[in-house]
Amino acid sequence: PRPGSVRRKGAPATSLELTLAAAAAAESKNARDIVLLDMRDLVSYTDYILVCTGQTPRQTKAIAEEVRRDLKQNHGVLPRRVEGEREGEWILVDLL
Repeated sequence: PRPGSVRRKGAPATSLELTLAAAAAAESKNARDIVLLDMRDLVSYTDYILVCTGQTPRQTKAIAEEVRRDLKQNHGVLPRRVEGEREGEWILVDLL
């Protein structure tokens, strides 16, 4: 959001707010190397990409689960698709 902009209570979160919430959820599970990529000027199908690292497949799964739980509970957002979770080496959570 722009400095000085205020979101009304109950108003939908912006894509940046959702991405920052996902980053905070990942950080709460000790994710490392958290990087937010601003894609708005590069592609039309997404605004932001969040990349982070887990140390083990178990931690990677916990990070992905926490991101999904937090965005569902606090923003009513469900993932469109989740890939790679079974193995846990890498996980893609597509939140549209």
